[in-house]
Amino acid sequence: MSRRRLRVEADGGSRGNPGVAGYGALVRDRDTGELLAERAEPLGKASNNVAEYSGLIAGLEAAAAVDASAEIDVRMDSKLVIEQMAGRWKIKHADMRRLALEARDIVQRIEDAGGSVEYGWIPREENKDADKLSNDGMDGLSVRRDLAVIKQVTMSTDETPGSPPDVGRPARILLVRHGVTDFTVAGKLDGRGGANPDLNERGRSQAERAARGVAARLARAEGPVHVVTSSLARAIQTGDAVATALGLEPSIDRDWDELAFGAWDGWAMADLIREFPREMAKMRVDDDFSVTDGESSAVLRARVVSALERSVDLAGPGGTVIVATHRKPIMAVLQHVLGLTTESAWRLAAAPASLTGLEVWADGVTSVAFTNDTNHHR
Repeated sequence: MSRRRLRVEADGGSRGNPGVAGYGALVRDRDTGELLAERAEPLGKASNNVAEYSGLIAGLEAAAAVDASAEIDVRMDSKLVIEQMAGRWKIKHADMRRLALEARDIVQRIEDAGGSVEYGWIPREENKDADKLSNDGMDGLSVRRDLAVIKQVTMSTDETPGSPPDVGRPARILLVRHGVTDFTVAGKLDGRGGANPDLNERGRSQAERAARGVAARLARAEGPVHVVTSSLARAIQTGDAVATALGLEPSIDRDWDELAFGAWDGWAMADLIREFPREMAKMRVDDDFSVTDGESSAVLRARVVSALERSVDLAGPGGTVIVATHRKPIMAVLQHVLGLTTESAWRLAAAPASLTGLEVWADGVTSVAFTNDTNHHR
């Protein structure tokens, strides 16, 4: 029995390089030309090459979801990505190596399922559909259409072809890390149950800039908007700045609090690394590790995921919830959504007053629209 033949068309772009970036990808049946899936996402500030690789990854994921055992033909107008993925050009840039490894992990899953992936370059005029989707991403739009699934659902319920069901609009969750405190500047741990300092002068300025950044992102939002904060002072103050800019009243959800560091609270990271090198190393890899009176990463993630689910319900389809929270909860959300290990999650950046965006669809599928956006800091 012959294998199904699929074609991935992918693209990405950056207005400024680096600048406002987004990607697009689609999957077709190579024999019939039928469109099976479409993807587009904004990436915040990124380079053109990062956007192109992100489009490739999204296209491979979509193709694997259609049929991982298929013969998959990837076509892009980026000669760099095609030649690097085909193994003919070396990959020198660290960001490109990371993304190429992510793409190769997907290819390995496809090959393990009996499928195959080949790469080929096409001129830009033959990649117009993926280019249009990437421009949707740069315009801040998210697209996730699985047309093969929609067709299957329609046929099974109606027995004749009909209009696809309304997949609706996603709930948007915008995670805002608080501005700096004196503890942040000194590199000291300050978790749930700790000293609970206020924002310092620099932190208050960061919170104001973050509030303007949030307001700019929501300028075209049509659904309801809510602001939620953790119960810790620095998050409340950051959330208050955001809520004031939007003319809203914030609410508090304690499950968005920072990790409880217990006996290590108030210690500087440099001192902990010197005094407790084995324990510090274990904390980064062991989901269940905790110090006296502290929380493990697993416990933190459980409460944060619960808070995330409440925020999604509060937002509703087409709505937005802005959450003022902390570094570890943001890491926990991304670890949960992306299926990362605890060790991998520690590599995620979440700068003070940065923005991280998620979109959650009615079927539970969650997209990470952008992470660690600090463009508003300038």
